[in-house]
Amino acid sequence: MVGVREQWSRELDYVLACVGNAIGLGNLWRFPYLCYASGGGAFLIPYFIMLLFTGLPLLYLEVSIGQYTRLGPVGAIKTLCPFFQGAGMGTVMLSFLFTTYYNVILAWSVYYMIASCFNPLPWSSCGNIWNTDNCWDSAVNDTSVKPNNSMTPTEEYYRYQVLNQSSGLEEQGDVVWPLVLLLLVSWILVYFSLFKGVKWTGKIVYFTATFPYVVLIALLARGLSLPGSMKGIDFYINPRWELLLDPKVWINAAAQNFNSIGIAFGSMIAFASYSKPESRIFRNSMIICAVNSATSVLAGFAVFSILGYIAFMQDDEVSKVVSQGPGLVFIVYPAAFSSLTYPTGQIFAFLFFFMLITLAVDSQLASVECVITTVQDQFGYSLQKIFKRKEIIVLVFCLLTYLCGLPNVTQGGIYFFKLIDSYSSSLSLMLIAFFEVISVSWVYGARNLADKVRIMTGRSVSFYWIVCWYAISPLFILAILVFSYIQWTPISLDDYEYPAWGHGIGWFLAGLSLVCIPIGMIKGVAESSGKHCWEKFLNSFRPLDNSYSPQSIQGNHDCKLQPVMVTTVYRQCSTEPSKQCDPVTTVLDQQLSTKI
Repeated sequence: MVGVREQWSRELDYVLACVGNAIGLGNLWRFPYLCYASGGGAFLIPYFIMLLFTGLPLLYLEVSIGQYTRLGPVGAIKTLCPFFQGAGMGTVMLSFLFTTYYNVILAWSVYYMIASCFNPLPWSSCGNIWNTDNCWDSAVNDTSVKPNNSMTPTEEYYRYQVLNQSSGLEEQGDVVWPLVLLLLVSWILVYFSLFKGVKWTGKIVYFTATFPYVVLIALLARGLSLPGSMKGIDFYINPRWELLLDPKVWINAAAQNFNSIGIAFGSMIAFASYSKPESRIFRNSMIICAVNSATSVLAGFAVFSILGYIAFMQDDEVSKVVSQGPGLVFIVYPAAFSSLTYPTGQIFAFLFFFMLITLAVDSQLASVECVITTVQDQFGYSLQKIFKRKEIIVLVFCLLTYLCGLPNVTQGGIYFFKLIDSYSSSLSLMLIAFFEVISVSWVYGARNLADKVRIMTGRSVSFYWIVCWYAISPLFILAILVFSYIQWTPISLDDYEYPAWGHGIGWFLAGLSLVCIPIGMIKGVAESSGKHCWEKFLNSFRPLDNSYSPQSIQGNHDCKLQPVMVTTVYRQCSTEPSKQCDPVTTVLDQQLSTKI
């Protein structure tokens, strides 16, 4: 827990962990829908523009500060600019809120994976105890046109059997015990993927980050062989250029980049803090973004080939069966599997939901590690005295977050799930990202950070990325923020409109991460040196690593230190045995490792 900081066994372990974090359910259920709804193939233009000017530069920035400071998001930003440490606190709060509900998706996936072992598939027909009189099955009903107010067997299975869904947020009802148990199973999976630290996690991601591609390619191949698939793909990629004039399309493109890559969630900073100082930051960032974007496009082809087939089977338009969010993977896809013959349908269903489990586990690992890393950085010495071992800290956190997630597995849990998913990150993510980039680029200095990257890796940072850090990325984020708040509309779930007090809960959840920013400012000023408030305020903008400069380190080969040191350089020496360091380095390493 304390001592020399743990490191990834291999750089490949780290890259795969970051790829696993970036590639999640959003690639599968959000990107294809956004691409269809925001201009088809034309959506790729704003998507890649936002990737080039915000997604990639901010990932490069986050990986750089994590690898340089070797601290989690709070400690990293505090080291560079104590006044804005609240931005780091906000990212950790975002990750914590994310962990409380994201594992519910994992529980649903386990439920469906078990159900896919039965023949016939339980969601394939009406006439079951959970079905209502409104259940409509195109395979047996006389009319091929779906009547109004009717539901398909897969819809009713998801709502009334899996979720046991109530009529609204005001009717929470009883807990759904199968989901309570499966949520516990999901947290056990996460615990055993994390409890031994990042070296153990690095071995897990070799499977969880690569297996989804096997299933995606298999689904795409199967989808293309089905009738109607090309009609679905045409809906997916058919460009509608006029939509590029809609600001909402650009907001969607930016939001997809941020949510998918994991910008401002703190997880990328946390993962990078365990990298070796000489790890190639730019190359790793490029790989993560390239693989993430390619996977999103590939998933879109797989999704819409299946949607085209479903529309063909129901004699309907693709636009009538397209969906986003949980409805896509727990209603639309099961409908496709139920139309396949035994055992093909069962095999594809099992593999598909097992793929969802691996995607969910990867994303959850990153968020949990972000919180755990921050807690250890801030309270490591105290925690060691109380819990003795990291395994116990991870166990306590998983148990606490499991309890926080229980409101999502009641009969009204889906309404709370939608509320926390919409408010906890969407409304505050961009604002936290703005303060994060301002604190690093404008206060600490983009050129300063570029110097640190050169010292660590021996490679200079391109002028383009410095310009992005200084101006382009902050301006883009600010523009997105303004348009997001102008065009904001209250959320709803299907035909259900949330009550005013429900939106109040949502704003409270959004405020939990936003309030961290002023709290961090107050804390930064209070902890700074100075005889009076104004002096403390000015000193809170000075980095904690200002006791040395890049010029004091010659080409990353000279480890001589100044008598006062705070974070990074002593770690470079301690993790590179081949380099000779002064005796003071070892002493400082031992002293600081018991405090950080």
